[in-house]
Amino acid sequence: MMKPAVNQKIFKQVGTYNFPIPDSVAIIQPYVFPYIGYFQLLYSVEKVVFYDDVNFIKRGWINRNKILMHQSDFMFTIPLQKASQNKLINEVELADSKLFIQKFRQQLQSAYQKAPFYSEVIEVIESVFDAEYQNIGDLAIASILSVCNYLDIELQWMKSSQEFYETFGQEKADRLISISKKIGADNYLNPIGGKQLYEKEYFKNQEIELGFIQTGNVSYKQFKNEFVPYLSIIDVLMFNDVDRVKNLLNKFDIV
Repeated sequence: MMKPAVNQKIFKQVGTYNFPIPDSVAIIQPYVFPYIGYFQLLYSVEKVVFYDDVNFIKRGWINRNKILMHQSDFMFTIPLQKASQNKLINEVELADSKLFIQKFRQQLQSAYQKAPFYSEVIEVIESVFDAEYQNIGDLAIASILSVCNYLDIELQWMKSSQEFYETFGQEKADRLISISKKIGADNYLNPIGGKQLYEKEYFKNQEIELGFIQTGNVSYKQFKNEFVPYLSIIDVLMFNDVDRVKNLLNKFDIV
């Protein structure tokens, strides 16, 4: 299995890395069954902090994602109670979801019942929705952990609201640095979108090396239609066995 390329200017160790990267952490909002790039980030680091005490983002990816439906992408959305960007993720409660779960099961069956790994993957999804949760953050975390368990990926994880509540209120970059230091991590990895928010030099001045996960060309056969990218990990799992998914997890660079 080929390992992803690592920009050696970012991290202290010289040579080829074995993942996870030593002394590394990702601090990331919990999303419901996120896309494969999210799992590439989790795969890269030793420890993960689910950032559940930051503001909820409406029309973001916390409570919704896309699956393949009729040869195109289709958005599913988990219903919430009085969701607001003035609330933290762990303050946003789930609405009565019985009707949603029933409808979502039907949608998944319609979309994927002929996919090669439907029977295995539907059990992973069912296990998430069979439980009860205090808030959308906990449900999203459960969806991520269920996938990691299916793929046999060990994850050392924490919630920012429980382990790092004393850092609440710090500026964005400063809080990430504070959490990294409390964990003892020298390397902090972020999704590629963070390049617009965080400067490597600022982190380096605090003795933290900053890198960004950039997903490579991830594609696979989806029935007979033209490939539709950037869907939920649900889609990846439906069409690929565990070994193939792990190969796809390696298709990224750190820049």
